[in-house]
Amino acid sequence: MYPPGLAEALRAQGIEAVTASSLGRAGRSDPDLLAAASSEGYVLLTENVSDFARATGERLTSGGHLSGVLIALSSRFSRRPGGIAAIVSAVKAVSDQRLDDRLVYLEQPPDEHS
Repeated sequence: MYPPGLAEALRAQGIEAVTASSLGRAGRSDPDLLAAASSEGYVLLTENVSDFARATGERLTSGGHLSGVLIALSSRFSRRPGGIAAIVSAVKAVSDQRLDDRLVYLEQPPDEHS
């Protein structure tokens, strides 16, 4: 759902990042993407709150685990090239937290010009 430039920008900040497409998983169902990300130790980043909140809940209530899900609401973040820096800042802000079995809504970084 995000441009490859986002993964590149995250890697430039020292955060290991890949895309579903680069792993050959483009077009897979949301539960399949969540399972694959978790089995490979990746935290999943999405703006698709409804589907991934449901898939996360189902996975956890059935006894499964996940590496974490980060939600970047489209009302807070743009996936256009101009919005990449804000997403990177928000991901970086939570990158030192334990995200196992958690769904975290990313917060817009504070305006640096304030």
